[in-house]
Amino acid sequence: MSTPTEEYLVPGSTISFNSLPKVSLHDHLDGGLRPKTIVELAKRIGLELPSTDPVELGDWFEDSADSGSLPAYLATFDLTIAVMQSRENLVRVAREYVLDLADDGVIYGEVRWAPEQHLTGGLSLDEVVEAVQEGIETGTDDVRASGRSIRVGQLVTAMRHADRSLEIAELAVRHRENGVVGFDIAGAEAGYPASRHLAAFDFLAKNYFPTTVHAGEGDGLESIRGALFDGRALRLGHGVRIAEDIETERQDDEATYVSLGLLAQWVKDREITLELSPSSNLQTGAVSAWGDELVDHPFDLLYQLGFQVTVNTDNRLMSNTSISRELALLTDAFDYELADHEVFQLNAAAATFLPVEDREDLADAISDGFEAL
Repeated sequence: MSTPTEEYLVPGSTISFNSLPKVSLHDHLDGGLRPKTIVELAKRIGLELPSTDPVELGDWFEDSADSGSLPAYLATFDLTIAVMQSRENLVRVAREYVLDLADDGVIYGEVRWAPEQHLTGGLSLDEVVEAVQEGIETGTDDVRASGRSIRVGQLVTAMRHADRSLEIAELAVRHRENGVVGFDIAGAEAGYPASRHLAAFDFLAKNYFPTTVHAGEGDGLESIRGALFDGRALRLGHGVRIAEDIETERQDDEATYVSLGLLAQWVKDREITLELSPSSNLQTGAVSAWGDELVDHPFDLLYQLGFQVTVNTDNRLMSNTSISRELALLTDAFDYELADHEVFQLNAAAATFLPVEDREDLADAISDGFEAL
């Protein structure tokens, strides 16, 4: 299992992907715990684990998540959520989350998590949001003390199979001045369309609160339509299956002709950001229609066609990854150069739920960082 600080070098150079300034849009708090932390917290509450050796436990998460289906992938979260039921543990996990992002060169991140899954220890919805925010701020201070900088906002998430989305939307808006920058729905996608949560999305729209919606991962084009038109999503969580609305036909060795359906054309023309997570998309079977190796992932097709692609981890623990590792893997598969990676990060900066002035400052920091290299 890799570590958050493992170095990944740009091919043919001494530059590491870790040193590139990066933006993280799609990363789950309960999918990014350190295995060592899980072992320690599980011992305190008497939770039985598949292994108490951190390396073996990390391998277990990766192997279990590599299931080929989204529901089986999600089952691995039972253990991480179990150790995140107290204020103390939430603060610690959130703090370490920020430190690990900073070690990976992330200068801005949005962390998504579902408060409704962290109430069995007696905390209220507001208390769990406040605990995570305390951890984020502590981690940010620690990063600053080390001479670096990072900014992290919360994406409060509702579970799409539950019936608390309006309550969670109200929670998110209530904490918009306390670190919460956006709203999301997540969980098993097929059979649980965004239209089930219209009251929540209406409330968010009336309060000018931005949303990203998981869609086009465990379900196809109808799920994406629902995210856009019922959920008013400004970004698509994964969204990789928008490629199902793209037809390609190779005429000869030199030319491939591409035709976009109306939905794909809309997503491209409106510059709806795709929060792509290559390794995770392979694990969950989201790209099985195209193959089972990274080179089969439609990431490059979408990029070459001008879609707003971004590179994300989804769950660093379950995929045993980091953004640096994802960038290295994509480079190996598609021969990307530094200029391509700058585009990916600028796409992500433009898609953050920050005010426009802050997005511009973030883009400048990314360009300056790449230019310095």
